[in-house]
Amino acid sequence: MKRISVVGSSGSGKTEVARRLAKALDAPYVELDALFWGPGWTPATGAELSEKINAATVGDTWVVDGNYWSKVGPQVWTKADTVVWVSPQRWLAIWQSLTRTVRRAATGQELWNGNRESWGSLMFWRGEKSILWWAWTTHRRTQERYAAAMSDPKWNHLTFHRLRARREIELFFANLGPLDHDDG
Repeated sequence: MKRISVVGSSGSGKTEVARRLAKALDAPYVELDALFWGPGWTPATGAELSEKINAATVGDTWVVDGNYWSKVGPQVWTKADTVVWVSPQRWLAIWQSLTRTVRRAATGQELWNGNRESWGSLMFWRGEKSILWWAWTTHRRTQERYAAAMSDPKWNHLTFHRLRARREIELFFANLGPLDHDDG
């Protein structure tokens, strides 16, 4: 487990898991949101994002946090050896999206490249501009995509870990055990 893709729906907790995993492995942490979103919430093109991902995943060890299949397809998975799928129930992903967005909006926390979440991102009726709308509408599709991938022979080179609950996440980290960072 050296090249890891951490995936899941919005609000699933994938960023927390990816950061913990990168720290445990002493591996570079790559957040796809940070590569995708430029100043003023300007999105990267698929080609720009692909180039940034290639540059960020040149090493032997890394942890990539995020999905972006609609932009770059399975680019990360072709280099990865492990997929950690953070897969909570929809209600929990929505709750985590809500509490995270409220915290970020209230504190003015900078996310990526000067961007900050606004209170407007809580407004479900704003469609794709609402993190709650996005988390609700993409949850099922994300679940179906990764469930199908786990049984697809195309991805036999990957080891999958599906983590559905906090206790499964804690057990996953407890079972990492001592990690050997030296291949020689």
